[in-house]
Amino acid sequence: MEQNKDCCFTKGNKWFRYRAAAIIIENDCVLMAGNEKDDYYYSVGGAVHAGETAEEAVKREVLEETGISYEIDRLVFIHENFFPGSSSSIQDLTCHEIAFYFLMKSRGTQEVNSDSYCSGRREFMHWIPLTEYKNHKAYPSFFADKLINMPYTIEHIVTKE
Repeated sequence: MEQNKDCCFTKGNKWFRYRAAAIIIENDCVLMAGNEKDDYYYSVGGAVHAGETAEEAVKREVLEETGISYEIDRLVFIHENFFPGSSSSIQDLTCHEIAFYFLMKSRGTQEVNSDSYCSGRREFMHWIPLTEYKNHKAYPSFFADKLINMPYTIEHIVTKE
């Protein structure tokens, strides 16, 4: 889809995005994305498009990034994230992102069929053991503690980096 359909905007030196992301756990490992340029992992997901629900967006993003159709189990986190932009498209901007994190239903396998690109960069999928998450440069950082002790109710998290 075209970038202008994403629910994001820039105003002055501030950038805002509405994002839907997946928590995919198989065999006590969480699936994270990376790319050939950045030195960190990030959650599978992306911008919600105008006219799209967060649920529709996370299913679309998961299919685009993993090549697999996952079903949603439940909404787990609402994350308000404030951070300095570091990638080329948002560098030098003050960023504010609201993300809905959905736990996806287990498929019983870590098999994925990834062939995705993000901002012109080849993406790859990486399974990180939940007990080793804190040893990786991975975002969101709260996954290190929260995925081991997954809340049963929706949790609102605010981070300022």
